[in-house]
Amino acid sequence: MAQYRVMLQMPYTPGIASIFDNHPEIAVEQFTETSEANIVQHIGNYDAAILGVAPFTPAIIGKADKLKIVARHGVGYDAVNVPALTKAGIPLAVVGTANSITVAEHSLFFMLALAKRAFLFDREARKGNWDIRREVPACDLAGRKALVLGYGRIGRRLVPMLNAMQMDVYVYDPYVIQDAIVTAGATPVEDFRAVLGAMDFVSVNCPKDETTTGMIARAEIAAMKPTAFLVNTARGGIIDEADLYDGLKRDVIAGAGIDPFVVEPPSPDHPLFSLDNIVVSPHSAGNTEESMFRMGAAAARNVVDCFNGKLNPDNVINKEVL
Repeated sequence: MAQYRVMLQMPYTPGIASIFDNHPEIAVEQFTETSEANIVQHIGNYDAAILGVAPFTPAIIGKADKLKIVARHGVGYDAVNVPALTKAGIPLAVVGTANSITVAEHSLFFMLALAKRAFLFDREARKGNWDIRREVPACDLAGRKALVLGYGRIGRRLVPMLNAMQMDVYVYDPYVIQDAIVTAGATPVEDFRAVLGAMDFVSVNCPKDETTTGMIARAEIAAMKPTAFLVNTARGGIIDEADLYDGLKRDVIAGAGIDPFVVEPPSPDHPLFSLDNIVVSPHSAGNTEESMFRMGAAAARNVVDCFNGKLNPDNVINKEVL
């Protein structure tokens, strides 16, 4: 008989299986009905939970009598009530760097797609409109200035990519040692708003919290060059969507690449979808075949390590419970 039960709020992926298949003492039960009422009814039977995107609320945590760990299949935890978990003494673990390189690549992809007018050129070339190459010229990344907002797991991987593209890289992150940014070949910035007017690309790679929600809004967009591009592979709401639409509609900036939205999936009639100078993806920046395997394995490993008393503190959000 299994010693532990794990609530899995997502499919039993190959990455998850690569860990749990070697642990017969752990019974993994896929839990697809993730309404709050249903989870509240059953969470008391489980020793661990691996979360997808469903909210994990105080009501759920209040009934989690046996729960030893909550593991996110990812690095974001907007839907998890961390204070309630902390009060209950339950660690929240994320997957560390499992998808960091993937998201960084997606940021670079957005920059290249925007600079090279990839989707506009593709559409017009299919129509035989060869004149589009002169009407809407593309640009190089080399020699351009890029501002990276956030020097965490993803920003640290994006900076060397931009350096390799021969860009002039700037980084804003008041929470890291600024010498680390210099060592990485970038220039630290104390006030990102003061340099927006000099940047050709701005990439949002910071967590979403009370200090970053709406940090890019009307004033910040207005401060940017009319030839500049804005990229977000972090969280919806860091960029104000209404202000972004207005800025793109009026050509205040040249374009944007957006992966996350405030409401997901957005309505098909979302105003941003009506514009030609924006590239969007379905919050997929961290999802590739390789990263999904790594994230599944990392989430399952966090659970196993917790049961064995070896949980890596670097993966724990609320370290005070350890």
